Order: sequence, then C-alpha cells, then structure tokens
Amino acid sequence: MAVLLVLVGLAVLAAFAALHWYVWRRLVRDTTTPGSLARRVGTVVVVAAPVVMVAALVTERAGAPFWLQRVLAWPGFLWMALFLYLVLALVVGEAVRLLLRRWVERGAVVSEGGPSERGPSERGLSERGSSERVSSVGAVSREGHSGEAPSEVPLSEGPRAERPRSGEVPSAMPLSEGPRAERPRSGEVPSAMPRSEGPRAERPRSGEVPSATALSEGPRAERPRSEEPLSATPPSQGPPTGKPAPRPAPSRRLFVSRVIGGSAAAVAAGTVGYGAYSVLRGPKVKRVTVPLAKLPRAAHGFRIAVVSDIHLGPILGRNFTRRVVDTINATQPDLIAVVGDLVDGSVEDLRPAAAPLAGLRARHGAFFVTGNHEYFSGADQWVEHVRELGLRPLRNARTELPWFDLAGVDDVAGESEGKGPDFAEALGDRDRSRASVLLAHQPVVIHDAVEHGVDLQLSGHTHGGQLWPGNFIADLANPTLAGLERYGDTQLYVTRGAGAWGPPVRVGAPSDITVVELASRRA
Repeated sequence: MAVLLVLVGLAVLAAFAALHWYVWRRLVRDTTTPGSLARRVGTVVVVAAPVVMVAALVTERAGAPFWLQRVLAWPGFLWMALFLYLVLALVVGEAVRLLLRRWVERGAVVSEGGPSERGPSERGLSERGSSERVSSVGAVSREGHSGEAPSEVPLSEGPRAERPRSGEVPSAMPLSEGPRAERPRSGEVPSAMPRSEGPRAERPRSGEVPSATALSEGPRAERPRSEEPLSATPPSQGPPTGKPAPRPAPSRRLFVSRVIGGSAAAVAAGTVGYGAYSVLRGPKVKRVTVPLAKLPRAAHGFRIAVVSDIHLGPILGRNFTRRVVDTINATQPDLIAVVGDLVDGSVEDLRPAAAPLAGLRARHGAFFVTGNHEYFSGADQWVEHVRELGLRPLRNARTELPWFDLAGVDDVAGESEGKGPDFAEALGDRDRSRASVLLAHQPVVIHDAVEHGVDLQLSGHTHGGQLWPGNFIADLANPTLAGLERYGDTQLYVTRGAGAWGPPVRVGAPSDITVVELASRRA
C-alpha cells in the first residue's frame, strides 16, 4: 500500500511539473527573446509560484506560525486558481493557434503580391523566360563564321539601344543603355563588353575573348566570370520564379504566440479576479421552500438559515465573518444551522476571526455540527469555543423543538479519531411520527438518513464545485452537488457554502446562505 501511494504521488508530481513546463513554454519561451528581461522575470514567476503554493498548503496543515500562513496564503492560493485557468485557456488556444497561423500566412502571401502585382519590366522578364538569355561571343568565335548572326540576340531595353545593321555581326550583349553607348563600326566584330558608364568598368584586354556580360550600370559593377551563365535577369532581382518570397517563419510564430499567450493570460486573470470578488463581497441569500408531510400546520413557514463552509483562516478573517453574520441576521430566521467547515486553523489563531459569531440572532437559537476541516484544526477545541460564542453543538445528538426534531451528527472525517457519525445515538429512540431535520456536513450520509426515517437533511461540503470545471469532479464524489433532491421519503438540501477553501475564488458556483422555509402539507 505504501509503495502504491508513493507511485501515485510521483505521478501527480510529474504531471504537476509537466503542466508548469507547458505554461512556461507557451507564456514565456514562445513569447520572449532569449536573454531578455521579460524571459527572466517570467521564468522566475513560473518557478517560484508553485513553490509558494505548496508552501501555503503545507504551512496551513502543519500549523506553522499564523503570520507565515498569511504571507504565503494569498499568492500561493491565488496561483492555484490562476494556474488552473491558464492551462485551460492555453489548451483551448492550441486550436486557435492553428487557425491564426494559417490566417497570418495567407495575409503574408497577399501582402507580398502575386504575378499580377509585378511591374512592367519584371513581367517582361517573366514572359520572355529563358529564350532571352544572351549567348556568349566565345560561342560565335568557335563557329568560325564572322558573317553569321547569332541565334540569340535580345533587343536592348535601354532607350538608345538599336538593332544591328545588316551584314554586321552583332555583339552578344545588347548595347549600352547609357547616353554614351555607341554602335559598332561596320566590318568590326564588336566587343562583348560595351563601354561601361561606371568608374570601375574596364575594357577587355587584347587577345582575350570577352565574356557576355550585361552592361554595368552602377559604380561597383564588375565583369562576371566567363564560366558563369549569362542571364537577362538583373542580379538584384534573382530569377523570376512567379512565387512571392515568404516572410521569415519565426516572426509569424512569435506574433501568433504573443496573441494566444496574451489572450490566455488575460482570460485567466479576468476569471480569477471576478471569482475572488464574488467571494470577498460575501454570500448572497438564497430561499428554498421544502414541504414536509409530517410538519404540523403551526410550523408552516418556519425559516432555517443554513450556512456552511465559511472557512475562516489566513485569508478570510474577522471582516468576512461579520459580513456573514449580518447577512444571516438580516433574514430574521427562526433557527440558524452552521453545518461544518467553519474554520481552517486553530482556536488560538482564529479566535478574533470567529468572535463575530457571537452576534448571531434567531428565535430558536444557532446550532453547529463539525465538518472535515474541524478535524484538521482541532475539533474538540472548536466545539467548546463555538459553545462559548453562543452556538449549540450537536454531536450525534438531538433536540426536540415544538414542531419537529432537530438532530446533528459528527462528520465522517471524525472516524479517524473514533468520533464519526452515529445515527443510532442521534435518531435511534425518537418518535418517527414527528417530522425530523438532520444537520450533517457531507451529503454522502444521506443513505443512513433515509434508513433512519429523516424527513430533511441539510448539508454543505461540496462548495458546488467552487472552481469550474471542478463541479464535474465534485458531482461524481457526492450524491447531490447543490440544491434540493429527494431520496425515497427523505429530502436532501446541499448549500454551496458561504466562503471558499484554498483559493478565495469561485467560478460557476456562487456562494450562498440559504433560507429553507418549511411548508406543511397538512390541511
């Protein structure tokens, strides 16, 4: 068993590291230049943030000094939520990346132009093709017939170029386009290299066979080597291929990566920001009517304010508690039910944060049952402390109200300490003709409630998933994720909770305090 746990832990750690590498690659490496300040800062953030997150979890569970928990909690837990939505946004961005790169490449081709966008001279070169290449004078010499005209003599494109006179052997190179170009005299074999206009142009030496070289137009023009093929295409333009030169691929990749990375970061930050605001502003009131067949007519309209999962700790403190208490009291309930996960920390650290609970007001009082987080924080100490604050703990116990029985059981997490739920003790000897309401932190005990004839169970624990898409996982682990459902003759209501665990963020699962109004079916 220990080996299996180690292997699972290593697999989780490897997946955790791989996902962070993926985030670093897409947000940092692909969007910044090597050695830049942005890359250094981004790398430090992606490396340090998960370390702080793990430290925040460890210090909270280990009972580290409270000041240290508070220092690490905000950045560590916020990174937990931000990292989740960065990964989701980047995964979605992979599909967008393909589409965007195709769009950018298509735009690059259009912007560089096709054959119809070339100038007249370029089109002329493209149309003539290889038939307009200049033959060398050396080839004429080897033929041995000075009176024969060469097969390939293109017309000069210059303004003063003229066709050779009849009977003359034309030059293998078109006449100079410059103003000083002259026609060869009759009877002479013209030089293959016309007079250059540039200062560096030279005449071929006597006795040499000049090479067929285009007229040098610039000051730096030089004679090409005789073994190089001649072409009518200017060297600066290259051979006409009819295809536009593509833009450098890295520039396109960088542009696409920055668009996708920036969009993903903006979406993730906006989602987390709004989710944090929805928690810190406090829970909203939700009202639900639950009809009970055994409830007497005199109890019709009895209101129970259900609050769960406040999670007082290094992030949510005294001000948040006061906001919750004010919201509950404003509903003017007949009874208040605090159904677990009140705190994340010791009584010593959170005594000031819990103090406003003493201000809860209801006609039939406020009741409390433990949640799994109380057993992480010292359940016995908290049970005694909430009693001091005026709440009545129900630890596998029942109280008889005038119109129905109210029972409460310890959370299943207490089984590790021998103090788990005991339905026989809480409900075993009651009068089943009376309506009954059960407070139990986790919805998973609903089947025990059905077996013991409970009419209504009030629970929390799920947070409604808290962070989408965590709701799908929470839904698989619980019989009811949130809201009211029926199991046989027993109804189960699950509140999403007032606070948040870990990241003070909720997405797709707004916090609430639910006022359950009991309705009688009796005439």
